[in-house]
Amino acid sequence: MIPSGAIYLVSGITDMRKSIDGLSLIVADVLEMDPLSCAWFIFCNRGRDKIKILFWDTNGFWLYYRRLEKGRFKSVSYTQIPKPLLGIFLN
Repeated sequence: MIPSGAIYLVSGITDMRKSIDGLSLIVADVLEMDPLSCAWFIFCNRGRDKIKILFWDTNGFWLYYRRLEKGRFKSVSYTQIPKPLLGIFLN
């Protein structure tokens, strides 16, 4: 799957027990963005060894989940994130 819109890395720590409904609520309520847009939203856990990617495609959500057995995903400097938004544009 190749993203057709923006990609947002959601700052902070996400509870990886959340599924499509919980993550789409974060997008709508916290980020104040439309979860039905073409954007991809990337969520990371506290240990930075798990990510979930949520996006809408035509008639339903996709939810990708990735768990690293060794190592961690690199952290992002949150000083780069604009204060009004909790996500950064990566695309």
